[in-house]
Amino acid sequence: MAHVTTVFSAAMLLWAGVPDEAAIKRAALDYIESQHKPNPSQMAGALHDELKKRTYWRDKNGKPFVMETSKETMLRVAETYNADGKGFPAQPKKIIEILDMDQNVASVKLTADDWIDYMHLMKVDGEWKIINVLWQMHDTTKQQSK
Repeated sequence: MAHVTTVFSAAMLLWAGVPDEAAIKRAALDYIESQHKPNPSQMAGALHDELKKRTYWRDKNGKPFVMETSKETMLRVAETYNADGKGFPAQPKKIIEILDMDQNVASVKLTADDWIDYMHLMKVDGEWKIINVLWQMHDTTKQQSK
């Protein structure tokens, strides 16, 4: 009887993760799709207020530094990055992989046309929010100020 209970418990845990998995993917999609078709309110729904987005960057002289972006800046990005419709191809790439999740935390990889985002999400009041992003361009030579 204990064996049946263990199998049943494992099945219940797998089933319980399905809504979380969909919500995690939705947060990542809201993040990228709000940039495809400018929509700052869609971006706002995906982000935690304490969002920190970072990347390795070089200044005009080639000196490396860590560039950090806030939620407020990402809301401006969502509004302006693709305002002219030239920031993404007609059918933009958006591959979302949940690398790991455990109760109230998750790690996600988003592959877009020009970059990758490694995201950390946390469940806050039943909603999944992106709190950390570490990103890099596929062509790292573009990660320099002009």
